[in-house]
Amino acid sequence: MHSLPQLLDLIERYASNNPFPAAPRELYEPCEYILTLGGKRLRPALLLMGCELFLDDPGPALPAAWAIELFHNFTLMHDDIMDAAPLRRGNPTVHTRWNTTTGILSGDVMLIRAYTELARSGNAQVLPDLVRAFNRVATEVCEGQQMDVNFETRTNVSISEYLRMIELKTAVLLGGALEMGAICAGATGKNAVCLYNFGRLAGIAFQIQDDLLDTYGDQAKFGKQVGGDILQNKKTLLVLKTLETAPEADRRELQAWMQTSAVNPEEKIAAVRAVFDQNRIPELVSLEQQRFQNEAFDYLSSVDVPEERKAVLRQTVEDLLERES
Repeated sequence: MHSLPQLLDLIERYASNNPFPAAPRELYEPCEYILTLGGKRLRPALLLMGCELFLDDPGPALPAAWAIELFHNFTLMHDDIMDAAPLRRGNPTVHTRWNTTTGILSGDVMLIRAYTELARSGNAQVLPDLVRAFNRVATEVCEGQQMDVNFETRTNVSISEYLRMIELKTAVLLGGALEMGAICAGATGKNAVCLYNFGRLAGIAFQIQDDLLDTYGDQAKFGKQVGGDILQNKKTLLVLKTLETAPEADRRELQAWMQTSAVNPEEKIAAVRAVFDQNRIPELVSLEQQRFQNEAFDYLSSVDVPEERKAVLRQTVEDLLERES
């Protein structure tokens, strides 16, 4: 079994050996650029881990792993355009460094390249299942992004809707990566489904943890401004849980702050946090996060391989869910 650093090294070597063409430079240079901005390569690593549960050599799954990473970065490139985001991982976004047209076209070619890589994966027998899983997850990610866009102009988002949105936008790709790894290895349908649900539920827990860190994290460890979601008036689980459970006066106060611009950012962050704290919202959200986490690991326990083969995957996800940044 490979460790996480060893799997990441396999991914980087595969990427180096399979670069984008040199020309036209204006099309392909942005693709290489976004791939070098410091992403953790978590999704392709999970795909290889899913494969290695059943095979000693994850090599046949490397093209599928790189396809997942290309798809993920394609979504980031286009999301940045939709959000008018100037920075990605502390660097200029593609549409900022080049232009919007380049961001759209380079993103498109990354998606096409993802399918090219996918076609090189596994063997002819598993390829149809692999493509079906990839297409299903890719479609759901787009659905989740549309839900997120819709929520920006809605005032009545429910907790169940929010959880469904983060499931589609973030979590299904983690689950899909593990499922595709199992498919590459020729695993049974039951095991592939268990791995998908493990990753999906862990992904929901991951996003809930991200909501908590954005509001309560240590800024030195978090790597970006704590309270950013508050300043952007995002409808996070913290906000929705407050609107569902808090007394009317506190709900009105939160809504008032969410309708104001951040003339004094620190004042707004402190005031909204105070509403959360006096209603025990962090504890309630943490319980929700733990519920998804526990259910996720129940699915991992149901995968029919020896527990020692699950050790790297289990530790990787546990570390992810206990992170402080």
